[in-house]
Amino acid sequence: MDNKINNIPLASPDLISHFMFTKEENLSPVYKVLFETAAESLVVTDEKGSIVLVNARTNEMFGYTTNELVGQKLEILLPQKYRKEHVKHREDYNHSPKQRSMGIGMDLWAQRKDMTEFPVEVSLNYFKTEGKTFVMGLVTDITDRYKAEQQIRKMNEDLENLVEERTKELEESRRLYQIVARNFPDGTINVFDKDLKYVFAEGSELFKYGITSEKLVGTDYITRLPAEVRDEVREKLLAVFKGTNTTFELQVRNNIYLISVVALPDTEGKTDQILMVEQNITRKKKAEEDMKRALEKEKQLNELKSRFVSMASHEFRTPLSTILSSSSLVEKYLAKADVDDPASVKENTTRHIKRIKSSVGNLTSILNDFLSLDKLEQGKVEIKPSHIYIDKFAEELVEEIQGTLKRNQKIDYKHTGETSIYLDKQMLKNIVYNLISNASKYSDEDSLIEFTSNIDKTGLSLVVTDHGMGIPDTDQAHMFERFFRAKNVTNIQGTGLGLNIVKRYTDLLNGTISFSSAESKGTTFILHISKEHISEPKIV
Repeated sequence: MDNKINNIPLASPDLISHFMFTKEENLSPVYKVLFETAAESLVVTDEKGSIVLVNARTNEMFGYTTNELVGQKLEILLPQKYRKEHVKHREDYNHSPKQRSMGIGMDLWAQRKDMTEFPVEVSLNYFKTEGKTFVMGLVTDITDRYKAEQQIRKMNEDLENLVEERTKELEESRRLYQIVARNFPDGTINVFDKDLKYVFAEGSELFKYGITSEKLVGTDYITRLPAEVRDEVREKLLAVFKGTNTTFELQVRNNIYLISVVALPDTEGKTDQILMVEQNITRKKKAEEDMKRALEKEKQLNELKSRFVSMASHEFRTPLSTILSSSSLVEKYLAKADVDDPASVKENTTRHIKRIKSSVGNLTSILNDFLSLDKLEQGKVEIKPSHIYIDKFAEELVEEIQGTLKRNQKIDYKHTGETSIYLDKQMLKNIVYNLISNASKYSDEDSLIEFTSNIDKTGLSLVVTDHGMGIPDTDQAHMFERFFRAKNVTNIQGTGLGLNIVKRYTDLLNGTISFSSAESKGTTFILHISKEHISEPKIV
C-alpha cells in the first residue's frame, strides 16, 4: 500500500483521501463524500491529541468554522472541568488503543465554542499509517435523548417516590389496622379463603387464650369448633361466598359469640374471601339475663304489692268488723246486766268475747305470715339446729293447736321408728303448725286430721292428712306460689302465703314438700328430710 500522507499538508481536506486510500483509487472520492456528509461528528486526532481532521458536522455541532479546529488539542471540545482528567485518559488509550465506546454507564459532556455544554455519545477507533497512530472519534449529540432520558428518569423517580410514599401509607394503614384488629375487644377479626382457612386473624380474644395470628394463618377454622356445630357453621359461612351475608350466635363451651360474616369481593366482583367478626357476648348475655330477671322480679313485686293491698284490705276488714260489732254488743249486754237475766248476759257476752278472740287470732296469724315472709325475702332467717325428740315435739304441738280447731275436730297422731333428730325446732314447728292449721281450716266440723311421723334409714317423714274439700286439679300446680288460693276456698279466710312459707322453710332445711289431693275427698301433705340433714355433723 502506497501511503502519501507525508507529502500532504496536515490541514488539507485531501488528507481524508489518503486515510481512506485503497488499491482501487476511484473509491477515494466516495469515502471523502461520505466523511463530509456524515450526519454525526467525525474527529481524527494524532498521537499527541491534536485534531488533524474534522467533518462539516463537527464544525456545525461545536460552532466552529472550517479548519478552525484543526491543530487544536482535542480537549477544546470538552468542558473545562473535564480537560485535565481527559488528558490522562487519552494517553492511556494511546498506549493501548482499541475499538470501543466511551463512558459506558457515564454521562459524557462536550463544549461548544460559545461555552455551552451538551451531552454526547462517543465511539472510538484507531488506525495506523506511515508508522503513526491516529484516533477517530464518532461524536453524537444526544441532547434530545438525554432530555427524554432525564424526563423518564424524573418520571421514574417521581413514580418511585410515589410508590415509596404509597407503600409507607399502606404499611401505616396495615399497622394501624393490625393494631385496631389486635385490640378488638372481646373477639376477633378474621378473613377466610374458600376452604375456610385463615388468611388473617387478630383480636384480643386470641391473646386471652395465648394464640397468635401466625399460628392460625393457613389452618382450618371449622376444625377448631365443637363437632356438634361444625356442619351448621360451615353451611352458613359457605353461603356468604354466594352473596348471603349473615349474622348468628354461636355457643362454644361456656361462651356465647356473635358472628357477623360479609363477602370481600375483588375488583371484578368475584368473592374468594370472606370477613368474619367474632365477638364474645357472654357477659353481655349474662347482663341481659340479669336485667330480665330483675325486671321480672320487679314485675312480680309490683303484682305482689297489688295483691297484698287487695288481700290485706279484705282479710283485715272482716276480723276488725267482727271485733267492732262484738265489742259493741258486749258493751250493750254489760249495760243491761242489772235489769236483764244475768245468765243470758253471761252467755251472750262469752259468745262475743270468743268471736273477738277468734278474730284477733286471725289477725295475729296474718301478721305472722307477713313477718315470716319479710324475713325470708330479706334472708334474715337463720337456721339454729338442736336435738329434738320428734314424738314429744309432735305431741306438744298437737296440744297447742288443739284450741284453734273447729268444733269436734280431732287430731290422730302416730309415730314409728327412731325419735331423735338434729334440726331447727322453730322452723319445723312453723311448717307442721301451718299444715295442721290448713287441714283444720279446709275441713268440716267433726272431722278427723291424721298426723304421722316416721324416722327410718332414709330420714324423717311427716304426713298430715285431712278429709276436707281438697284442691282442684287445675290449681294444684300453683299451691306453693305467693298469695295463691284455690278457687274453692274463696269464702274461707286466708292470705295465700302459708304454703309458700312452708316451701321456703322446707328448702332451708334441705327437705322436700309434696302433696296429693282430690276435690271433696281431702289432701295429704308429705314433708321429707333426708338422714344426713337431721343428723348432728361430726367434728373432724
